[in-house]
Amino acid sequence: MGRVKNLEEIKTMVRERTGKRNIFKSAKKEDVESVLSRLTSKDPELWASEWSRVAMPYDEQGSKLEQSGRAGEAREAYLMAYTYYAIGRYPVPHTPGKKECFRKSLELFTKAGRYFDPPLEILKIPYGDQIIPAYLRLPPGDGNHPAVINFGGIDSFKAECHDYDEALLRAGLGACAIDMPGVGECPMKGSTRAESPFSAVIDYLEKRPDIDPKRIAILGRSFGGYWAAKLAFVEANRLRAAVVWGGGVHYFFQEQWLRESTNAESYLMDHDIARCMAFGVNSIDELARIFPSLSLKTQGWLEKPSCPMLIVNGKEDLQTPIDDLYLLLEYGSPKAARVFPGGHMGQTPETLPTIVRWLKKELCPLPQPEG
Repeated sequence: MGRVKNLEEIKTMVRERTGKRNIFKSAKKEDVESVLSRLTSKDPELWASEWSRVAMPYDEQGSKLEQSGRAGEAREAYLMAYTYYAIGRYPVPHTPGKKECFRKSLELFTKAGRYFDPPLEILKIPYGDQIIPAYLRLPPGDGNHPAVINFGGIDSFKAECHDYDEALLRAGLGACAIDMPGVGECPMKGSTRAESPFSAVIDYLEKRPDIDPKRIAILGRSFGGYWAAKLAFVEANRLRAAVVWGGGVHYFFQEQWLRESTNAESYLMDHDIARCMAFGVNSIDELARIFPSLSLKTQGWLEKPSCPMLIVNGKEDLQTPIDDLYLLLEYGSPKAARVFPGGHMGQTPETLPTIVRWLKKELCPLPQPEG
């Protein structure tokens, strides 16, 4: 496996990400430094308590602003508190303090969501005798809207879809944010059969009068890209399009890659814990025994029909092998692909706009001229 980072390396990486990427994108430098100066160990409970400490004043500020009728400012304060609680549970809520941070992050995102434009609708989608919590936002106006089911990976939960949802909405596309299997509030752990929650979400969206059942797409990021690829085959007849963004499909699930990529240099911390938690196992050794069965090649999907698919990644990805992108292109129907420079997911200023333009083209095609 990759080398586990020490505390100073983690702090350096947090500073590099502050204001730029992941959950740290919205964090303020002065708040981050306040936390880092008090982190004396890698104890997850200390991590959770310190991020909670900087979150609380923003929560209190949001309440005061809300009471005085300053909705826009209240929304921003609540989002700031949400950001720090979400960092506090990062990458996964596996201890009591981190679980409390996760609970608070959901609470604060809901508070902020009251003032989103368009507003945030909190869904409880039926799934057997359970529910699938989801966040839905649709563009303004009447009629049947296209909708994109949007989700992240092992450490990026549905509230962290917010920036991606905003980009989809600006393009006139609805956004339905969910948690992939094994993370957040998804009622099912990862397995070879864990695509069923996604099918339940499609069932629900198809029945809504404000969504066009013929224009539903799926966008999966990082490990979520794997589920987007699988659903492109499983739900080929119901999905209009699928984006596989940084997801593995075969080589990713081989034991050698699992061991080499766990604790990859590009991953902040607790990569092994996050991967194991998504599948309900306690060690990488346990995960290595079940991982190969997740391969879409081994399962026989790659030659089957799929909906239109866009595959995106960074060519130097240390977490997901770029070979999986090319493998998808070698099988089945023709697919679109874009390789960006850089590491995991190919995060450049043009990556998300490229994906949104492709989805817009697939979901809102321009009418063809007659004759």
